[in-house]
Amino acid sequence: MKIKELPKTIYGKIKGFRLTRKVFSYPYILFLMFFVITPLVIVLVNAFLSDGQFTLNNFKDLATDGSSLKVLGTSIMVGIVTTLICLLLGYPVAYILSKWSSGSIIVILFILPMWVNFLIRTYALQTIFENVGITLGMGTVIFGMVYNFIPFMIMPLHTTISSIDKCYAEAAQDLGASPVTTFIKTTLPLSLPGIISGVTMVFIPTISAFAISQLLSNNSIILFGDSINLKFENKLYGVGSVMSLIMLALVLISNLFMNKINKGEAAKNLW
Repeated sequence: MKIKELPKTIYGKIKGFRLTRKVFSYPYILFLMFFVITPLVIVLVNAFLSDGQFTLNNFKDLATDGSSLKVLGTSIMVGIVTTLICLLLGYPVAYILSKWSSGSIIVILFILPMWVNFLIRTYALQTIFENVGITLGMGTVIFGMVYNFIPFMIMPLHTTISSIDKCYAEAAQDLGASPVTTFIKTTLPLSLPGIISGVTMVFIPTISAFAISQLLSNNSIILFGDSINLKFENKLYGVGSVMSLIMLALVLISNLFMNKINKGEAAKNLW
């Protein structure tokens, strides 16, 4: 049967159909609905349900659970320390590589370990520490966090510093500024968007890290992500959902704070 022989309504729909960019977004929208929005709605509902009734008991149970709040504080502390170490190590590396013609190729070497699953990398670190005789604890946990997340600091920093126009530094030097003054007055402020992006990309996954702390501390240190997993394993879905909402709130607050700083700096540079 030819298209012209089809009923007018069907033929009109086929004739009016156009393969636009909007059509290609439909599979992603469906994926987003089923695997992102739906789980979040389930977590939100479970946070307010206890024995099939709407209640705030889950929030009260978490508020009175001192161990969970202590774990949250430890997670935030580990996230801050890891982010600072990644920044102190990553910025000089990104700055030096931005000066080299082959810097972009070397950056790929920092990205290569990310192609291996982070659990495999963490198991490898655990084996190395045990064979060398290093005691597993907070130090090895932070080392593992830095090892896993420092590429997320180096990449945005290298991209931002490489894109800075060299004329600014040359103009500062022509006016008599020393290399240190040139760096502090020009390169560092102009690289702030990369710093903010790197801090966001390291801090947020660190505070929600899962399994790294258990493997690299011999289960002696449990962070917030591990605690959420334990709650769900023990079928404490209500309290686990509340903890998940707290983690989501921390992620959103961190993003909003970093975006506000980034916009403020962009407006300052514009003027």
